[in-house]
Amino acid sequence: MAATLPASTNDKNSMMRSEQQGIPPQRKGSSPWIDKLFSALAHGAAILTLGLLFAIIVSLVIGAWPAIAKYGPSFLWRSEWDPVQDSYGGLVMIYGTLMTSFIALLIAVPVSFGIALFLTELSPNWLRRPLGVAIELLAAVPSIVYGMWGLLVFSPVLSTYVQQPLQRLFAGVPFLEEFVSGAPVGIGLLSAGIILAIMIIPFIASVMRDVFEITPPMLKESAYALGSTTWEVVFKVVLPYTKTGVIGGIMLGLGRAIGETMAVTFVIGNFNQLNSLSLFEAANSITSALANEFAEAGPGLHQASLIYLGLVLFFITFCVLSLSKILLSRLARNEGSRS
Repeated sequence: MAATLPASTNDKNSMMRSEQQGIPPQRKGSSPWIDKLFSALAHGAAILTLGLLFAIIVSLVIGAWPAIAKYGPSFLWRSEWDPVQDSYGGLVMIYGTLMTSFIALLIAVPVSFGIALFLTELSPNWLRRPLGVAIELLAAVPSIVYGMWGLLVFSPVLSTYVQQPLQRLFAGVPFLEEFVSGAPVGIGLLSAGIILAIMIIPFIASVMRDVFEITPPMLKESAYALGSTTWEVVFKVVLPYTKTGVIGGIMLGLGRAIGETMAVTFVIGNFNQLNSLSLFEAANSITSALANEFAEAGPGLHQASLIYLGLVLFFITFCVLSLSKILLSRLARNEGSRS
């Protein structure tokens, strides 16, 4: 009589045969209906997200249709915004949104890079953690607090020590005089851009610090051993290794700057005319226009034009995110081809 193998041996043999045939082994205690339920919930969450996105786009298009039908694409370059005459254009708001976001990035990216570099390469150990926590706490400050501080504290300082001296210095200079013109109150595009920069610095700096820390220590130590300075290590070792994460952090800050409402509303001036290209001139942005006028706009062309502005803001954000995805995918392909 042939000897019978133990049950455990038979189970192992059947699992080995299943793996050789490409059949996934059945786990003990797993229920098929639980896997099906989990799969259905995951698919449902994805479909719900896409459905909400589609519903938002459709509702914006429907709400903005009277303005779309009347102005079409010309709404984007019309500068007139007159609720009394029922004539609208979004150029002033679009320009204010893009300019304040550009100023914010221009200031925040170098400062955030310096903070991340100091925290990862230069800071003593006893200061690294408290300083990192303090920077992250800046992200928890409500935007309306930034706006109030900008209006009551920062704007007078900007007017007294920056705007007025520049206006006296460039008086009579053809281009520069117009570039710094405006009422000496410290409210305008530059003030809004600086407040936005302060708000997005914690986001960009935190992401940069985290991606700098994932650089393998062996790479940096090898560069230092070859005689490289800290500056050379950062720009020739750390940045090439973490450029994808750095760009992602910058795009995160840009998305926050484009969509910010209350802080910009306090300090941009809320002026719906584009008289000059001065950084100190009162202006307006899409978010501040929506915050100030949507509650008072009655049904009709005024409300439709405001919803049209919201649709334009949605499109701007979508373009920024799409460009960041394209850039990140190209960087990933380049890294893959080099490897």
